[in-house]
Amino acid sequence: MEIKTTFIDGLLLIRPAVFEDNRGCFFESWNAHKFNAAVGMEITFVQDNVSISKADVIRGLHYQIPPSAQSKLIRVVSGSILDIAVDIRPDSKTYGQHFSVKLDTESRWQLWIPEGFAHGFRAIEVDTVVMYKCTDFFNPACERSLKWDDTDLGIDWGVSPQDTIMSDKDSAAVSFKDLEL
Repeated sequence: MEIKTTFIDGLLLIRPAVFEDNRGCFFESWNAHKFNAAVGMEITFVQDNVSISKADVIRGLHYQIPPSAQSKLIRVVSGSILDIAVDIRPDSKTYGQHFSVKLDTESRWQLWIPEGFAHGFRAIEVDTVVMYKCTDFFNPACERSLKWDDTDLGIDWGVSPQDTIMSDKDSAAVSFKDLEL
């Protein structure tokens, strides 16, 4: 397993060891012992989610407030995404900053996003399949969304607003200055 830290404390890029030969390849997409050692704590995942998106679909920026805050491990099963994590931890030195990375099936990188981040992504390819593990269950009462194109966040999604596809709920998300924690 390969681990890369990011400039935002707590966010990690993780790539499993891949074994390839003339048949194809094999890899452990997740291993509790190796993962817990990499993040430095014991993590329990309770829910796996899968989304299938058309190109230029934007999902997010989503987060859940306590008592149902979630950490997530994001990976792409098919296709590619521009993945975004926004630091919404008020005491963090990188509060309000974001990290973006292209995740795809070829590189097999995964993104570990601990509690205290809003998360979203843009599907780059048609029929992109994203799978993510969550440390808490979905709780509609605790669900929140930040406006994907908030100028205070300054995120370059790599697509013009008129070409994006998103849910009505994501279109109605709040600005960063109205963040609810």
